[in-house]
Amino acid sequence: MEQIRIYQDYVAAVVIPLIIIAIPLYGMIKRVPVYESFVEGAKEGFKIGVMIMPYIVAIFVAIGVFRASGAMEKMEDFTRPVLTYIGFPPEVLPMAIIRPLTGGGSSGVVAELAEEHGTDSMITRMAATMFGSTETTFYVLAVYFGAVNVKKTRHALPAGLIADVLAIFLSVYIIRLMFP
Repeated sequence: MEQIRIYQDYVAAVVIPLIIIAIPLYGMIKRVPVYESFVEGAKEGFKIGVMIMPYIVAIFVAIGVFRASGAMEKMEDFTRPVLTYIGFPPEVLPMAIIRPLTGGGSSGVVAELAEEHGTDSMITRMAATMFGSTETTFYVLAVYFGAVNVKKTRHALPAGLIADVLAIFLSVYIIRLMFP
């Protein structure tokens, strides 16, 4: 187990700097004006950010209403017996529900769990693993598909939700396996 942590620390310390160096270097080798391309992409990103703002506000308002109404706590209490039986801590349920909706809201949930249970707790590790292994499916559909006026998402929603559910349960399983 200690060997795995040493390897993880090494990979974390090396991979990101290598990527940061490799991408511009590759662009220069291919004779792409790297800085100018970056600036042009940033301009386009800003325009898209302004265009998708109403979708973002709508998602945050819906999440705020859901949490402020007490519905999250009621759902947690209602599902507690089943979740406990299958080994899924009910405290992690808010993360499983909010993550497909928003990245910012789910990072807030992870922070709350870390503050309440500690950063090295099983619950916080599960929530953090869910954060890293799932996608903000509804956010992507609402914001990005909405930004390019895609009306029929076809298989995007079922595929995204299936991937999210699998990632959520695998997060619980893997953390239980790695940190017994």
